[in-house]
Order: sequence, then structure tokens, then C-alpha cells
Amino acid sequence: MKLGILGLPNVGKSTLFNAITNAGAESANYPFCTIDPNVGMVAVPDARLDRLSEMYHPKKTTPAVIEFVDIAGLVKGASRGEGLGNKFLGNVRATDAVVHVVRCFDDDNVIHVEGSTDPIRDMDTIDLELVMADLEMVERRIDKAKKAAKGDKKFLQEAEDFEGLRAWLNDGKSARSYEAVDIAAEYPDCELLSLKPVIYAANLDESGFADPQSVAYYRQVERRAQEQGAQVIPVCAKLEAEIAQLEPEEKQMFLDDLGIAESGLDRLVKASYTLLGLISYLTSGEDECRAWTITRGTRAPQAAGKIHSDFERGFIRAEVISYDDLMACGTMAAAREKGLIRSEGKEYVVQDGDIILFRFNV
Repeated sequence: MKLGILGLPNVGKSTLFNAITNAGAESANYPFCTIDPNVGMVAVPDARLDRLSEMYHPKKTTPAVIEFVDIAGLVKGASRGEGLGNKFLGNVRATDAVVHVVRCFDDDNVIHVEGSTDPIRDMDTIDLELVMADLEMVERRIDKAKKAAKGDKKFLQEAEDFEGLRAWLNDGKSARSYEAVDIAAEYPDCELLSLKPVIYAANLDESGFADPQSVAYYRQVERRAQEQGAQVIPVCAKLEAEIAQLEPEEKQMFLDDLGIAESGLDRLVKASYTLLGLISYLTSGEDECRAWTITRGTRAPQAAGKIHSDFERGFIRAEVISYDDLMACGTMAAAREKGLIRSEGKEYVVQDGDIILFRFNV
């Protein structure tokens, strides 16, 4: 899973990226300090995997990972090459979803590229640039389909579908909200930027983060996200940067002292999984305990294929127990005695938290 972190310059993108990846992207109080997209691989926090490691003491514990890409700040006119322009719109295109960081605090010491804090204006600026970039792509798609239709009439429908989308985009609306045609399903090769799923990260100062609902800026972002069917997460990038420097035990104590249940990374990961319809299943043993990310609804053979293509090709069965059942029994042996380890075939749909041993033969 690859998530692109974007927004206007100086809204806290790189600070947040640094905090959640510890990758050290340059952060400075001026626009465009991130010239190349910074990439960081982040382990997905999973208490279930931690507990399995305590049980098995494996030689290796391997969590699922998310790739975060810190994309340089977009500005008004980026779709026409302003600022750092189209180069970075291309970086957005390579992601599975977008984390749109929106500034929700006032600070005279941190320059805002527009001169003032206005979350809705900032959100509209980014959304419009993505829509404008999509319009160019849609125009090319319509021309191509019409030319192809001269030799094959089936392309007439494609041209008609994209003409409808063009009219929608011309009104400044994102492809995500277009319901006349399921563009993503019908044309999976069409990489529209405004079709990307979005999580809004409302970047607050420390006092605002303690009570987001008391902050008018945050409530504005929340309302806009609800209108779009998007998710919004309150974060304090500055606070996350401080938390990132701590050891795990110190980190939990710090969060407890602040009255915060989980870090911004944990919230972001959960929101990302929900947004993209992802779940994790687990494998365990003395050699390795590991979490594997799959799409919700994946059947057992395809889940096995995440480990190795031979597992899918030679799939025989999956021996499955839920994490909760294993924890209730204490050991695999006790779970087996109670008949809680099931034998599942090719039609089994893997559930979140399943602990699986695949049997295969090639």
C-alpha cells in the first residue's frame, strides 16, 4: 500500500512524514523544501502480531508495511506547471490513496503560502488542481476513443462515458463523486488523480489537538470530509515528531499522560486500511511470525499466493483459527483439543485476524 502525503506548502506535510517514518525528510519554513518525493516504509502497528511473538519467540517478526511518499507542496496553477507543477502530479498518480494534510492552526512564525489560515480554501485549491490535471487526461481519452470508434463502434460508449465525466469535472467536481458511471471499475487503466481515495489529516497545534471539536478550522474540515464521504483524522504533526523520538515504552507513557489513546500513525493506518478495504491475516511459528495484508473478500488460495505463488498454485487447504480463539485457549494444542482449528478449502474467504497454516503440493 502506497500513500501519498500532499497539501499546500508549509501545512506540515514533511513534519508529519518525518514523525511517522523517521526518514528525515528536510523540513523548513519555506515552500518547496521537498524537491524530490521522500519515501519511507512504515511498519503497521499490530498488537496481535506482538502477542504472537511473545508466545512463539520466533527468530524473526515481520509486520505488514505501508509506503509513505512525501510529495512537494502543490500551489494554485500546478496543473499548468506553476510551482513544481506536473512533475509532482505524476507522483500523486503512483499512489493508492492520498493523505491530504490541511493546516488548522494559526502561527505567525510559520509562513502560509496564501497569507492566512483557511482550510476550505486550501482544500479547494488542491482539489481543483487535481481536477484540472484530470481534465487534460479525459480530453485525450475522448479523442482517442472517437478515433478508435471509426474502426470499432464499441469505443462510442467509452467516448460517451468520458464526455459525461468531462462535464462533471468542468464544474470543479472530483471524479470520486461521479456516480453516472463507475469509472474505476469500467476503465481500470484510467489513473485519474481526483479518483484517488482521500484521508484528510487536519494538522492542529497542541492545544487544538487535545480537543479538536473546539477548533473551528477542524469542524470545517470535518464537514467538508462528510460531504465528500471522506475520512478526517486530527493530528498534531509537531507532537507526532516528539513522540517519534521516544522508545516504545516511553511513547505509551507520553500518550497516556496526554490522554491520547493512540498515535497519529496508528489512526492513519487504521483509516487507510478501512479506506482501501484492507485486512491482515497472520502466520506464526518458531521461525517467523508475520502479518500479511490482503484485500477484504480475498479467498484462501489467493491469500496463500501473497506468501508464494507456489502456495496458490498447489493449494490443498488452509488450517485456520481466529486470533481471539487462540488467545482464549492459550496454545495451539489447547485450541486443537477444543476443535477450534478449522480446515478450509478454496472457497473460504479469509477474515481479519485469521491465523493460517497453508497446506500445498506442487
